[in-house]
Amino acid sequence: MKTFKEYLNEVDAQTLHQDAEEIKRQKKHLKDKAKEYQDQADREKSVGEFGGAADAKGKGFELAAKNIKEDSPAWQRSAGKDPKGGLNRKGIASYRREHPGSKLSMAVTTKPSKLDPDSKAAKRRKSFCARMSGMKKRLTSAKTANDPDSRINKSLRKWNC
Repeated sequence: MKTFKEYLNEVDAQTLHQDAEEIKRQKKHLKDKAKEYQDQADREKSVGEFGGAADAKGKGFELAAKNIKEDSPAWQRSAGKDPKGGLNRKGIASYRREHPGSKLSMAVTTKPSKLDPDSKAAKRRKSFCARMSGMKKRLTSAKTANDPDSRINKSLRKWNC
């Protein structure tokens, strides 16, 4: 089994190329959507309708395409996020590259009953759960707090909180 450092060294060049391709694909998609809405607004205006909603959506997509950074790290994009919550290996690797000296590591996904209560992993899990549960109570809307697909609820489930 590879160590995390070996994994990082192996994946670096490959990841950077894949990230650049993904960013280009996302930008193209957003520009295409913006053009679709602009065309729809033009058609509505030519028929005598207002066309304001389509025009506004088109401008929103244009703005989103402009805001995608070419060098955006994976941990800030869906490429570095685990669909089940938290970051995946790629996201953690990109975060560590961006923040040298950081101690970010994978989630403790072991069931609490299987962990030794005095172990480092159990303490990390307990600390994370306390911190994130507090954030969920104070810093999220009622809609986000009750949404099972919100990032905060997914990560709490992943950590068995």
